[in-house]
Amino acid sequence: QVQMVESGGGLVQAGGSLRLSCAASGHSFSDYLMGWFRQAPGKGREFVAAISRNGYGLYYEDSVKGRFTVSRDNAKNTVWLQMNSLKPEDTDVYYCAAVRGYAVRYSWNDYDYWGQGTQVTVSS
Repeated sequence: QVQMVESGGGLVQAGGSLRLSCAASGHSFSDYLMGWFRQAPGKGREFVAAISRNGYGLYYEDSVKGRFTVSRDNAKNTVWLQMNSLKPEDTDVYYCAAVRGYAVRYSWNDYDYWGQGTQVTVSS
């Protein structure tokens, strides 16, 4: 089992940057595909990015490609989401998620473990 805590959210102006962190505890962090999702009030969780177990496979939702970068350090049990050139439409609660295995997963209901979420607000 994996427990995760996100941090790094906040209020930023359009064009600014934030770096989200997700610190995991538990065993065998490197066995897990890690994902980032976001959710607006009243809407479902939307895939943002994912990173493979070894960190070489990187996957992004089209609207964040070229602006967001996902990375991980298995020795530190941590995954990050660097968000640059932020837009007001990026405003959401951001969640990290984990699932065992190799195959990339794009649907929120394929993930088994979730953090509590961190609010990102981008002002225009």
